[in-house]
Amino acid sequence: MIQKEDNYPYLKPPEGFICEKSDVPGPFVTRAIFKDAEGNPIKWNCRYYRKHQSRPDKRTGSTWWAPRALGWWISIFFIFGSTFFALGALPPYRSLVGDYYNGLTFFIGSLFFTSAAFLQYLETINTPSNLISSVHQKLKIFSWEPKRIDWWATLVQLIGTLFFNLSTWGALIHFHFIRTLDKLVWGPDAFGSICFIIASLLAWMEVNHSIWSFKPHKISWRIAAYNLIGSTAFIIAAAASYVSPNSGHFYSLVITNLGTFIGGIFFLIGAVLLFYERTMVESDDHL
Repeated sequence: MIQKEDNYPYLKPPEGFICEKSDVPGPFVTRAIFKDAEGNPIKWNCRYYRKHQSRPDKRTGSTWWAPRALGWWISIFFIFGSTFFALGALPPYRSLVGDYYNGLTFFIGSLFFTSAAFLQYLETINTPSNLISSVHQKLKIFSWEPKRIDWWATLVQLIGTLFFNLSTWGALIHFHFIRTLDKLVWGPDAFGSICFIIASLLAWMEVNHSIWSFKPHKISWRIAAYNLIGSTAFIIAAAASYVSPNSGHFYSLVITNLGTFIGGIFFLIGAVLLFYERTMVESDDHL
């Protein structure tokens, strides 16, 4: 919904700037048009601004090779994390490497997820709070910015990855116990999956500037959609891995494996698209 009153996003526009229009899904501003003191329009998009103006990021390198770019490493770590989770969910892989190394695959994958989520959180909190991004700001490790939808999304996702670290490590050190339960490839922990789907929903709202839109031609929309599908698959897998107190068995081996595999694949696709989003020269999303 576009609002014409002075509904400012979290950032501070310079003196003399006026907010002409803004999109406000819930309590968050995700997109706006400002006019400077001379009346020139300046467009601001929350996601694009974060992905291209974050202080730690170096706008160098190509789409596929840019080791000095923070966004490039975010893509790389998400790709590895997604691949390890999808691989670990394949029964032939488990049969090949055994219970312990299959559990290790999930644990390593969760560490890649946490690394990517932490860098994404750093990217978010070090996005300039001034509309004129050349204003110098110190590098931050933590911040409290509850008015930002991207702050909530990246923080909740980071917490979710920490839950995955705990659940996969616990499963790894108790792999003998897991093996007695039909040699199940465990799904993501329920709390981590809940965090992931909350974070994905917030990112979805940020990209759509509302609860819903259908814009598959936009890279950012496709990334948010793939991540939302992946999170949904993860939470289904987590529900299917519930252990019945009567039988002592997980609810469904097939659903757990399939949900984890599908979730990993969709996260992988979204992570690859982050390469393209990082090198976009301008936002593909306008008021």
